[in-house]
Amino acid sequence: MSEDVTEQLDLSGKTALITGASGWLGSAFADALAEAGANVVAASRDFDTARASADGLSTKRGNQHFAVSMDQLDESSIAEGFACAVSTAGKIDIVVNNGHAGDANDLTSASAEDFNRVQQNATGYFLLARHLRDHLVDRKTTGNVVMIGSMYGQVASYPDAYDGLVPASPVSYHALKGGIIHMTRHLAVYWAKDGVRVNCLSPGPFPNPRVNQDMVERLKKKSPMGRMGRPEELKGALVFLASEASSYMTGQNITIDGGWTAW
Repeated sequence: MSEDVTEQLDLSGKTALITGASGWLGSAFADALAEAGANVVAASRDFDTARASADGLSTKRGNQHFAVSMDQLDESSIAEGFACAVSTAGKIDIVVNNGHAGDANDLTSASAEDFNRVQQNATGYFLLARHLRDHLVDRKTTGNVVMIGSMYGQVASYPDAYDGLVPASPVSYHALKGGIIHMTRHLAVYWAKDGVRVNCLSPGPFPNPRVNQDMVERLKKKSPMGRMGRPEELKGALVFLASEASSYMTGQNITIDGGWTAW
């Protein structure tokens, strides 16, 4: 007999590690995991920031939340942070690769060093995902990875949305997010035999309130829905990917973009 859909979406008893838990979208992702019942390990480069994020999460489902320091651009920090998360929380079942160390330089000014540093985010996503895969195999259990991609890993940006206001959308970001979406597919087919699912969630336009508002008005005209997304509108998709509701899904990318990529 199949489970009730609310049972499939229930993350009670699961522990999820999320990077970039204090960010504009990361805080909504962490909230969603906690609200669905998961124990959440909030990761940030700064431990105090991670601790504040964990302390702000819901415990209404009797769940507990933890904090670890992790720099996703540093291999040893990833290994140490994951080991600390396992030691502190007891286990990890889900990894949400959300953290992002960006660079604002566009096509005209990005140096090789700038570009390569942004691509290190993908390296960090892979290394952390592999730590989870090995941990799950050692435990002889199943789990899953959710990568955070972007609509800009699938389509180019509109030059006229930025022209005269801000630098163009960074080419390094587009290369990074396209790579993350394809890495999702690659890891998924190799790790399926291990019971480890790998999927990707690609947000569309969800600008932080601090960005140039004139640019935001231009972006609204590029969206079929005529508006920007709100972080809470990503919660359902994340919980779906992290839960047993998506148990027969791997190697896929869900795009939540207000119809942007449907034009």
